[in-house]
Amino acid sequence: MNDWPEGWSDNNRGSGYGNGGASAQPEGARVMRQVRRGPAAPPQGAGVPPQPSYVDGQGYGDGGDYTNARNTGYDSGYSTGQVYGGGGSDGPGGHDGRAARPAPNWRRRIKWTAISVVTVLVVTTVGTYFWADSKLQREVDLSKVIDRPEGGEGTNYLIVGSDSREGMSAEEKKELHTGSAEGKRTDSMMILHTGSNGDTLISLPRDSDVEIPSFVGSESGKRYEGRGRHTKLNAAYAMDGPELLVRTVEFNTGLRIDHYVEIGFAGFANIVDAVGGVEIDIPQDIKDTKSGADFKKGKQTLNGEESLAFVRTRYALAGSDLDRTKNQQKFLAALAGQVATPGTVLNPFKLYPTMSAGLDTLIVDKDMGLYDLGSMFFAMKGVNGGDGKSMNMPISGSSGGNLVWDKAKVKQLVSELKNDEKVTVSGG
Repeated sequence: MNDWPEGWSDNNRGSGYGNGGASAQPEGARVMRQVRRGPAAPPQGAGVPPQPSYVDGQGYGDGGDYTNARNTGYDSGYSTGQVYGGGGSDGPGGHDGRAARPAPNWRRRIKWTAISVVTVLVVTTVGTYFWADSKLQREVDLSKVIDRPEGGEGTNYLIVGSDSREGMSAEEKKELHTGSAEGKRTDSMMILHTGSNGDTLISLPRDSDVEIPSFVGSESGKRYEGRGRHTKLNAAYAMDGPELLVRTVEFNTGLRIDHYVEIGFAGFANIVDAVGGVEIDIPQDIKDTKSGADFKKGKQTLNGEESLAFVRTRYALAGSDLDRTKNQQKFLAALAGQVATPGTVLNPFKLYPTMSAGLDTLIVDKDMGLYDLGSMFFAMKGVNGGDGKSMNMPISGSSGGNLVWDKAKVKQLVSELKNDEKVTVSGG
């Protein structure tokens, strides 16, 4: 029985499938439209083979139209993979298949830059602090000072300029006109009081008449009883150094000294040179062969050598030591102002040489810290800027070549300083 439709025979079946003709493809595949990805498909009729006709069984013969199309080179796309995308450089829609580079996150970049800068500043600041702190020569032990007066409000610094020539070569001594005396003596002494009612800088003339009290030797530990002997103030330093000088100042004034700071000739000159000189207005012509001073009246910038000559000059001044102390106050305040300027503090090429020059020669008490030292310099700058007061210790006269303090005025001055009141007393 023939199960095939009318007009079909086994021969028809064999020729359609057995000979590899177009009829070998399932009907669905033969009529499925070509699908391409990537470049747009060509317009209809351009490069697309004609589809076979299936009317009256046409197209199923030996190859049919489909076979002819295949033989003419038409590629259905299955062999190259183009039906499903051939893995070309273009992705879907014709765009580059690589992921687009994300836009930079500027907020994050700024954040990490700021963190890096702050970290560097903190590390530098901490490192500088410990470096500077390690250079301070804490040689003065105020705990050895006996019978000390009670403290008051504010802070009192005893600032001493010594004539120490330690570390200076013969050439430097000649250049700075320091002489070659052995040991060291006080060349200038000042009390700086810092408080909430203005800062006060008080010079203590080296020729001040004072009583040497009982004291304990800073080296021997032996007690020396006071005998009521009067002498010049700078003699106390020559006898037993800073501790006896502090003891003598406290005994004769009743004012407690909180910190001690001392600098020698070489250190003073080096600091001035490190900051590039100090500008100061000299009120009169000065010429002094002993100190090497030779200045004309007027505003000028002094280097280290000239500055040392200026603050040491007294023989060319009418008021001798009293006029010299005034010049010392004026110059030290100007120097402090120069050191504390942003041009020095924010410039490492000035800051580090200045700190090194000063710290290498500064001698301070054991409780002195960098914060205390900084407060002292800023207070001196304030005095120079008119925010405080500078004066000499009140003088009532002289005795045997020594300057005698006015006891009533000194008592009032000390009372105002202890209570951190505005100083109303005038100096000598």
